[in-house]
Amino acid sequence: MARSRAALILLAAAVLAVAMVSGGSAVDPRTPPALPGLPPPFLGAAVVGSGGLTAAIDVYGDVVDLRAPGPAGRALIHNPAARQAAGSVAAETGIVPRVRIGGGPGLPLWRADSVRQRYLTGTDVVWTEARFGRVEVRIVDAALGQKLARILTIDAPPGVRATASFAVELEAESSCRRQSRARRIALVCSTHDPGATAAARIVGGAINADRRWLTGARPLGAGAPAWARQMYERSLLTLRALTDGRSGAAAAGARDGWAYVWPRDAGTVALAFATAGYRAEARLVARFLGRLDLAAAARFHGDGTPVAGREAQGDASGWAAVAARAAGFAPPSQNLPWHDRADYQEGEPGTYLANAIASGQATRAFVGDRGLVRRAGDPGSGLDSAAAWAVRPFPRPALFAEVRRTLLRLTSGATRFGITPGETWPGVDPWSAPTAWSAWSLAALGERRQALRLLAALRRAATPAGALPERVDVHTGVPVSTTPLAWSHAFAILALRELWP
Repeated sequence: MARSRAALILLAAAVLAVAMVSGGSAVDPRTPPALPGLPPPFLGAAVVGSGGLTAAIDVYGDVVDLRAPGPAGRALIHNPAARQAAGSVAAETGIVPRVRIGGGPGLPLWRADSVRQRYLTGTDVVWTEARFGRVEVRIVDAALGQKLARILTIDAPPGVRATASFAVELEAESSCRRQSRARRIALVCSTHDPGATAAARIVGGAINADRRWLTGARPLGAGAPAWARQMYERSLLTLRALTDGRSGAAAAGARDGWAYVWPRDAGTVALAFATAGYRAEARLVARFLGRLDLAAAARFHGDGTPVAGREAQGDASGWAAVAARAAGFAPPSQNLPWHDRADYQEGEPGTYLANAIASGQATRAFVGDRGLVRRAGDPGSGLDSAAAWAVRPFPRPALFAEVRRTLLRLTSGATRFGITPGETWPGVDPWSAPTAWSAWSLAALGERRQALRLLAALRRAATPAGALPERVDVHTGVPVSTTPLAWSHAFAILALRELWP
């Protein structure tokens, strides 16, 4: 992940020349330029937490989203997705580490010569390293319960003076306490008084709790390679971080606009938990879904209230039923209309394949010359990867041959980083959830080689730390959207368990 200073200067010049600002005003802030080959600052790349206070960390060690009391809770950092897309996020957003070398200014890590990031093995504790010349900076982030801890340590050669600080911009209902000593600074943040809790104690507690929880997983079967076990563990820990440990509200991601509960995402999370041996977690998520008024909206806050702006979508009842069955409950009594509703692509209402499959409806009208198309009676709507759902998790054996045809055609056009949702998707960037759910169903159909090919693409799309972005740039594999995405990690778990039961 190391990048040269010269390349950074060239990139900065390019960004200044064609900067996008929200509203088009020259006085709007500009998102600082990214290091070459990396996503921009303030776009989350890792998540820390265990079902309580939840933080998103970008690749430069900035805390760019903070949620309480759980991952679908209120935002404590103002970092709107619209500003991220417009490239107008102020450099003071969230919690930003700064390093001062000699008498120079305090520099954020996006001004470093190189940056690397990883999770500590078997944990949701994030380790970010940066190098400024001969000065090395290490940041450890962990969340335990309702507290976030950050520890920044500097290593500098003899004769070089280096100090660090944190710039903190949080909502009023949260606070942070600093603990400093020579070449080390620690921060503990909470919605309540952080008190004198030592940051190292929180980090150690998070490491122990994560590794203890992971021992409860049903292991992959014999022959599973090391990369599969690593993806499996990372995906399980991601689901734990994005699921409220008290209510069962499973957030799609730790980011503005994604920190909500969608029935399809949460239903898949419940199924993945149950398949991996976490029955209690599956039951918690299923109970939350069972309490929702699914007809009220497409997505819900962490307290179960509907989020305005999007009407209920046509697959909600089906995914809530998947969660209930996985948890050993009776399916909910709500049975919403599936037609004239938006589908998982969240566009205009229509009569869509995904909704028909999830609702157990007839699908003859979706059969085209080359496979299953997205819109009933419209071959021009293109093949839809949601055809995979008719194998897993809504098995329709009569459709297996059509599903195989559909998925093999879509897979034949896969990029190095996966597939798009369908042939007529308006864009070329691959999406990790369709890539993972297609791998799951291809494995179930006995197409093991093609399933492994898609999982290889999924591995390339993952960040160096193992997080699965919602989508990545088709040419570079750099994340361009929410990272990590719970839905993608849940399907990855299911695909891996299908391959190595």
